[in-house]
Amino acid sequence: MASKTVLITGATSGIGAHTARLLLDRGHRVVVTGRNESKLKLFLEDAGHPDRLLGLVSDAADWEATESVVTRTVEHFGALDAAVANAGFMTGDSIGDGDPTRWSSMVLTNVLGPALLAHAALPHLEATGGRLVLLGSVAGLKNSPGNLYSATKWATTGLAENLRLHATTRGIGVTLVNPGMIDTPFWQGADVPPFALPPQPIAEAICFALDQPTGVDLNTLTIRPMGQPT
Repeated sequence: MASKTVLITGATSGIGAHTARLLLDRGHRVVVTGRNESKLKLFLEDAGHPDRLLGLVSDAADWEATESVVTRTVEHFGALDAAVANAGFMTGDSIGDGDPTRWSSMVLTNVLGPALLAHAALPHLEATGGRLVLLGSVAGLKNSPGNLYSATKWATTGLAENLRLHATTRGIGVTLVNPGMIDTPFWQGADVPPFALPPQPIAEAICFALDQPTGVDLNTLTIRPMGQPT
């Protein structure tokens, strides 16, 4: 694809970091965000390409921070061609026996975060005929007992279609990428299934969506590892 400016939230590790590196390797301009300034600094030092990479400390669930990130992206690189709502996490507990004090941040990041990014980015994406990518999950297609994280990803699935209906008449593509089980720091110490995929195939899928020609709206990509039955 022609050189583009791509904003990725929550991109200091995992799928977001691999996507950023892949885009940089292909000659694109990339803006990454993260809440942890130290992790963001380490990523920027490791990724290289300082002329085409900008890192901004930001909380995806905060409107003023999100609006600022989009504005600074356009000011720094001149335009916004794609935005990837990647920031998200799971608490790893359940509604039945979990810790409710941990849920608010997860729900706000996973559900409100993509909506805030969309609101801030859509006018700029309309100007470039760009694309919005939302990171969903197979957990947003399949239910499991008491799984609030799954419910947040069901919300992302619905949001992607809401946004598609809004954006398609404005020349903006919307793609929902649903990873299956991926071996990343996302698991936060939980046991990772032996068949879990590395994050690279998901990064490739995101780049595939961004590479679609004008007039093609690629809406949903679901990528499971072989061996994942659900």
